[in-house]
Amino acid sequence: MAQQLLMPKATAVWLVDNTSLSFEQIADFCTLHPLEVKAIADGESAQGIKGLDPVITGQLSREEIERGEKDEKYRLKLAPPKVRVPESKRKGPRYTPVSKRQDRPNAILWLVRNHPEIKDAQISRLVGTTKNTIEQIRERTHWNSANLTPMDPVTLGLCSQIDLDLEVEKATRGLPPRAEDLAEEERLLSAAQTQDWISTEPRQPSDEDEIDEAAVFAKLSSMRRSEPEDDDDSQL
Repeated sequence: MAQQLLMPKATAVWLVDNTSLSFEQIADFCTLHPLEVKAIADGESAQGIKGLDPVITGQLSREEIERGEKDEKYRLKLAPPKVRVPESKRKGPRYTPVSKRQDRPNAILWLVRNHPEIKDAQISRLVGTTKNTIEQIRERTHWNSANLTPMDPVTLGLCSQIDLDLEVEKATRGLPPRAEDLAEEERLLSAAQTQDWISTEPRQPSDEDEIDEAAVFAKLSSMRRSEPEDDDDSQL
């Protein structure tokens, strides 16, 4: 990526006000027309633009300015940047090893059947195929449609589970939940519900719960004997 001057018109305003460079030198450095630079010098253009010092921004050195002021034919050069930002690489189609390319139709068939909400562009990113192939498999016009078997692309090693989950989340964003998803939520209980769950079934009596009738009557008879004795004490 070629280095470009930051805010060329504001830089031209500063160079016109603070240097003795010619209009042609300033125009060449700021990628402007010499007449536009002349209009800036006459106050006919860029009246509301504040000048930007290219020395402070590190795009021009004092020595370079002095060299241009001494020689009108000299053309100013941008100073090399102190920090180089790597160029962003454009994402192309996913590369698929030759040994796994024969599994792509099976993976496409699996995605089409199990995730119909995913768009063709997303399948292309996951598996590394073309929209034409996806359309042929979806319409059963692929040359090998009779022998295709749906297979999970994650199991085949064509994509990661994280990539698949992200594409599914993007495709289902804003869509109402499917019926099978609601049924699954109804069948499954949360951990909090299972921990606080109390059985509503009637409790079956155990051997320990059986009542000893002899012990109950013996206790009642002892209580009856103690009551008259208490009455006699009170009379005394």
